[in-house]
Amino acid sequence: MNNKEYTGTLDITRSGMGYVIVEGLDKDIIIRHGDYNTGLHGDTVIVALKEDKNNSNKNNPNKRKEGKITAVIARKQTEFIGTLQMGTNFAFCVISTDKPMPDFYIPLDSMGGAVDKDKVIVTIVSWKKANKSPIGKVIDVLSKEKEGDAAMKTLLLENGFAIGFDDAVMQEANALPTTITKAEIKNRKDIRDTLTFTIDPVDAKDFDDAISIKQLKNGNYEIGVHIADVSHYVVPNTVLNSAAYQKATSVYLPDRVSPMLPEKISNELCSLRPNEDKLTFSTIFEIAANGEIKNQWIGRTVIHSNHRFTYEDAQAIIEGGNGEYKTEILLLNDIAKLYRAERFKTGAINFNSQEVRFKLDETGKPIGIVVKESKESHQLVEEFMLLANKTVATYVAAIKMKNGEPVPFAYRIHDKPNQEKLDLFVTFAKRYGYQFNMATPNSIASSFNAMLTAAKGTPEQNVLESLGIRTMAKAAYTTHNIGHYGLGFTYYCHFTSPIRRYPDVMVHRVLQDCLDGKYKADNDAEEKCKHCSDRERSAMETERAANKYKQVEFLQDHIGETFDAVISGVASFGFWAETVEHKCEGLISMNQLMYYDEFEHVDADYCLIGKRTNTKFAIGDAIKVTVVAANLEKRQLDFEWVTDLHQHAKASPKKDSKPRNLNREKGTSSRKKN
Repeated sequence: MNNKEYTGTLDITRSGMGYVIVEGLDKDIIIRHGDYNTGLHGDTVIVALKEDKNNSNKNNPNKRKEGKITAVIARKQTEFIGTLQMGTNFAFCVISTDKPMPDFYIPLDSMGGAVDKDKVIVTIVSWKKANKSPIGKVIDVLSKEKEGDAAMKTLLLENGFAIGFDDAVMQEANALPTTITKAEIKNRKDIRDTLTFTIDPVDAKDFDDAISIKQLKNGNYEIGVHIADVSHYVVPNTVLNSAAYQKATSVYLPDRVSPMLPEKISNELCSLRPNEDKLTFSTIFEIAANGEIKNQWIGRTVIHSNHRFTYEDAQAIIEGGNGEYKTEILLLNDIAKLYRAERFKTGAINFNSQEVRFKLDETGKPIGIVVKESKESHQLVEEFMLLANKTVATYVAAIKMKNGEPVPFAYRIHDKPNQEKLDLFVTFAKRYGYQFNMATPNSIASSFNAMLTAAKGTPEQNVLESLGIRTMAKAAYTTHNIGHYGLGFTYYCHFTSPIRRYPDVMVHRVLQDCLDGKYKADNDAEEKCKHCSDRERSAMETERAANKYKQVEFLQDHIGETFDAVISGVASFGFWAETVEHKCEGLISMNQLMYYDEFEHVDADYCLIGKRTNTKFAIGDAIKVTVVAANLEKRQLDFEWVTDLHQHAKASPKKDSKPRNLNREKGTSSRKKN
C-alpha cells in the first residue's frame, strides 16, 4: 500500500487537522499540518499514503492511514474575502475564515485601488510552493457601509461560487452574435405565428420557458413547451462552457442572483422576452380537451413571445378576473389540473413546503418577510414543465447505441424513502391521528398525500411537511436511472431551465444527438452528473445560509418582542421554534428551561419532558417566544419560551434555585438539529 495515491476532497478542521475524503474508502485519510502542499479546504486533491514505518496499522487495522497531498486537481474556491495589511512595497491580505489559511501576498500593482485595512476580495494569481505565500490580486473593495453585501459574497465564495466572470468568459460571451440568421431559422420548426407567452415571477429577468397554444381543425389543441436554446450559444471546448460547468447552477440569494451564465446570455440572447424572435428547444403536443396526448414532437424551434405574464397576472385571470388571452390561460389551467390530479393518483407526493421572500430597502436590509404561496398559476407552469421533462427523458431512454447499450444521459432520479426513517415518521404521524398504508410504494405515497391534505391549516402542518421531506431521499443527477419516486415518474430529467442549470444544457446536447441519430458515448457523463449534484447541494446550502442571515438581520430590530411560534426541532440542549409570521427559527436553550424543570430528551418522540412537572415540548407544539438575541456573524437566533404561569404553576424553581437573568444565559456549544 506504500506510496499508493488516491483522489479525494480535502476537509480541514478549525484545529488545523485535515482529512481527505475518498469515495469508496471506509475511513478518511489524515493530513497533518505541513502536508497540505498548496491544498485548501474543499479542494479536490491527490494524496499519497505515508509509509507506515512502525507497522502501527498492521497492529491496529482500524487506525486511519496518513497521507501527504501531492497535487491539487481542482480548487473549490479561487476568490476570498479578507482584510488588507499594507507594507512599504507590498501588502498582505489576511483571509476571513475559521479554517487555517495562508495570508496572500499582494504586489502594489495588484491593489485594485484598495488601501490599508480595507475589506477586499482577492483571487489567487499563482501559488507554486507551499512554503511561500500565494500571490493574489484585489478584484473588489467592499464598502464598510455594506456589511450585508460582504456577507452574501462571503457565503458565495465559501461555497465555491465565484463573484462574476473573468475577462476571457466575458469576451467570449460578448462576441456572440445578437441576430438570428435566415439559415438558422430554416433549420428549425418556425412557430413564430403561434400564440406564445411566458409566466414568471414579477422580478424575473431571465425567461427560459414559454408556452404556446392554438386550436387545431380537429378540435384538439397544439400546446408547446419552449425552452431557451442555451446549447446553441454555449458549446463544448469553450471558456464559456467551462465557466458554466464549474458553477453548474445559478444561486438565488435574497438580494441577488449569482448567475451560471453572463447576463449577455441569461438576460438577453436566451431570455424569451416578449416581441422578440428567440431560438428554442421544444416539446410540442397535440392534446384533446380531456388532456389526452394524441401526438408529440421534439426538436429545435424559433418562437416569438406575444406576452409576458407574471404569476400574479395569470392568477388573477384564473380567479375570475379579466386579462389578455384569458381563454387560453383558463384552458391551459384546466388541462394542468387534470395532469396534476393524475400524478397524485398514480404515485406522486404533494409536498408543498413554504418559502419566504424578503422585502428589502435600498441598502438590501430586510424590512419585512412574506411567505410565498404556490397557487394555480405556479402549478399550471409546473405541470407543463414536468410533462416536457418526462417526455424528453422517456424519448432518450428508448434509444440504444450501436453496441446495444443505453445512451449515457443526465437523468434526475429520486430514490424511495429509507425504511428506518420512514418507520419513525409514520410512528410520529400516528400521534396526530394520521394512518399510513405501508403495503406498496404507491400506497405510501397515497398515505402521504392524504396526511398532507388533512393537515392543511392545522398547527402540525409545517412540522409534518418538514419532517416528511427529511424522510425522503435526496434527488440527484445520474446516468443510472431508477425513476423519480416523489413525482411518480419512471423516466425524468431536467430539460426546462438551461439558463440556470448545467444538467439541462447536457440534456439538450444529448437530445439533439439522439434526434440526429449520431450519438457517441460520453465516458465522463456520470462524473459530470456527480459534479452537478454536488454543486446543486452547495447552492442550496448557500441559499439556506443567506436566508438565515437575512432572518437574523430582520429580527435584530425586534429584540424583546413576542411572537407565536411552532416547535420545529428538539435536542438534548434545548429546542428550536419557528415564528408563524416570519418563518424565523431560533433556539430555546436548556439554560432557560432548567429554571422551570429538569427536562429529559426523548429522541424517539421528538420531545423534551419535564421530570417533575411532566411539561412536554414536542415538535409541532404551538408556543409563544420572545426574541432575546440575534447574532449575525453566526447566523443564530436565541428565543425565550413565554410561559403561562398559571398553566405551569407546578414548574416553579427548585428551592435551592435562584432567579436568573435568562436573557444573559445563552446556549450551548452545539446547535446540530435532529
